[in-house]
Amino acid sequence: MWKQTSTIGRMLDPIADKLLVSAILLLLAADGTIAGWTLWAAIIILCREILVSGLREYLAELKVSVPVSRLAKWKTTAQMIALAFLLAGPAGDKIMPYVTETGIVLLWVSALLTLYTGWDYFKAGLKHVMD
Repeated sequence: MWKQTSTIGRMLDPIADKLLVSAILLLLAADGTIAGWTLWAAIIILCREILVSGLREYLAELKVSVPVSRLAKWKTTAQMIALAFLLAGPAGDKIMPYVTETGIVLLWVSALLTLYTGWDYFKAGLKHVMD
């Protein structure tokens, strides 16, 4: 909206997003909100975040910048909305039916977007590594 950016903001924003998402996923898994097969969605998201962060660090040493795609921004948005629904949990179910189920569906949507955008970053990174 305001289109204001800074060097420190470009560095800290993805770190803050990753920390927030990781902490919430771990806490939701610990309290049993995310369980069974849905744990795989959380694992996919966590692994992608770690791998892409490592790739970005490596490429930064090569002075290569991989821009954040529009789809990656949508992925982050879907993750945040999913986590908000999951955090609302049983209390949210009393206000609006199927809050937890909606959160789980959105978490799987996020996991699929995570796989796709992770592959995009990996392909972009490989081009620079192979050169």
